[in-house]
Amino acid sequence: MAKKPVKTLKLMIEGGKANPAPPIGPALGQAKVNIGEFVTRFNEGTKNMKGDLVPVVINVYEDRTFDLTFKSPTATSLILKAINKDKGSGKPNTSKVGTISKAQIKQIAEKKLKDLNASTVEAAMKIVEGSARSLGAEVK
Repeated sequence: MAKKPVKTLKLMIEGGKANPAPPIGPALGQAKVNIGEFVTRFNEGTKNMKGDLVPVVINVYEDRTFDLTFKSPTATSLILKAINKDKGSGKPNTSKVGTISKAQIKQIAEKKLKDLNASTVEAAMKIVEGSARSLGAEVK
């Protein structure tokens, strides 16, 4: 019989840079997770995603064991990385922060396809384009 998780945590941590300092340490401590083991497993699992914010789902079981499920980086962080900006526009309809090409949108959509509510790359591209427009990026 499969173990049933007692607690589920969802965190967003920069790939390869987990450490026991706040806010990660206290969140894991309350769930009674071995923080050192989490840090080593997370950093090992995300060493190829350095610089990206990686969403991770942590299922904690009664015997204090846990498993990690890594998601793909957020569309927002991938778009900002593609246009070389730190943050989006405060007024996306009037002031644009940069431009992103359809080819870059397609790359991001292919990377995010398994985490998005879309069955085709074209549908995923529309979702990513909407995110880009709401950030203030112009789609060309």
